[in-house]
Amino acid sequence: MADDKSYFFCGIGGSGMLPLASILRGRGFSVKGSDRALDQGRTAAKFDWLETQGIELFPQDGSGLADERQILVASAAVEDSVPDVMAARRLGLERITRPELLSRLFNASGCGIGIAGTSGKSTVTGMVGWILHACGRDPTVMNGAVMKNFVSDDTPFASALVGQGDVFVSEVDESDGSIALYEPDIAVLNNVSLDHKSMDELRMLFGGFLARAGTAIVNGDDAETRALVDASDGLTAFSFGFGADCDLCGSDLIEQPLSVAFRVSERKTGAEADVTLAVPGRHNAQNALAAISVALACGIPLAEAADAIGGFQGLRRRFDIVGTKNGITVIDDFGHNPDKVAATLKTLHAFPGRLLIFFQPHGYGPLKQMGAELATCFVENMNEKDRLILCDPVYFGGTTDKSVGSEQIVGKVEEGGRSAEHIADRGDCGDRLTVMAEQGDRIIVMGARDDSLSIFAQNILNRLN
Repeated sequence: MADDKSYFFCGIGGSGMLPLASILRGRGFSVKGSDRALDQGRTAAKFDWLETQGIELFPQDGSGLADERQILVASAAVEDSVPDVMAARRLGLERITRPELLSRLFNASGCGIGIAGTSGKSTVTGMVGWILHACGRDPTVMNGAVMKNFVSDDTPFASALVGQGDVFVSEVDESDGSIALYEPDIAVLNNVSLDHKSMDELRMLFGGFLARAGTAIVNGDDAETRALVDASDGLTAFSFGFGADCDLCGSDLIEQPLSVAFRVSERKTGAEADVTLAVPGRHNAQNALAAISVALACGIPLAEAADAIGGFQGLRRRFDIVGTKNGITVIDDFGHNPDKVAATLKTLHAFPGRLLIFFQPHGYGPLKQMGAELATCFVENMNEKDRLILCDPVYFGGTTDKSVGSEQIVGKVEEGGRSAEHIADRGDCGDRLTVMAEQGDRIIVMGARDDSLSIFAQNILNRLN
């Protein structure tokens, strides 16, 4: 990457674009950008913060592209009719996707640690980043979520950490196939389940990712992941999980409403340690085992890693408790596919109280791909007292197939014997939730690809009476 290059991000406010832009700016590159949300007046605080980092922002009208040294960074899904793309083509500028740029940084690092899997990528990335930071490794971390440990007055949107060490930790995405671009020194596979692609496609992508790794770390409790390793040609993997045959084994799990504790042992050395997490749920204990496995691969002793991860504060919008008012708790959560939704609901159902679940599908395409599985997930993880409300899928423009909508999912949930409603407008959903809520209830706001869901959750809390 030439030092004289200037990077222009089309859609700079996106969860994958913002941290990458921050890393480049932190390394001294010239960074500029535009975003449709900025033009529409949404999530202004995020864009104000970007400008404080020395990142110049422009309307998404092509006006920010005027330098022959510029490289346009844009999603492959951004249409050629977008003015920024048209301006770049007119000037003959290089255009690359976000994962292409990220993979260049990742592959050029001294030690690239890639976190993959259908669920848990952001949390494991945050955990690994925190352990390495706490243990003095000074890593660079690229995350798709804000890491609370690194939030400060100067960094309110800390989804990236720019370190001076040679370690680069990043979650890697299978949804667009870009996982194939990464050459990891250490690869983590958390799990394999249906999300954006078919299972056959996922097996091929994840299998290739592990095969390219110097060290492969896999979830020994996940049947699909185990089968992938067993079917590989000569792959040796380090396994983590609660199964007794795992290389790093968790046991004696104790769940609390806001935390989870367990014991961990390393089979090869016999080393043991106790872990207490400040985030709840068995799935987070599993995530912690993955992160501790990475720490061991980096030469950090088990006791030191176990102690460090106790200080992990979690991620924004991952079981993020907004507050409690009049005995009603509001939780903001990124859950958007069956595995993530199930993990959150199981964590909540470990303790008494009715659940009022609001779900905003993160697009019509994903709903068409996994709608049936999503409906089954709600049926299996709700009880007879719980209530589910779906608004229409998030849509910010562009061409898409809208043949499967929220109403079909609600119908399948009702057929399964659970209570569900489709209310098209999100604001009307908020009205319904505040009317329904009673003391002892927990309201869960779920969905992805829309930062304004956090504002929606806060507004619900403010209106409870």
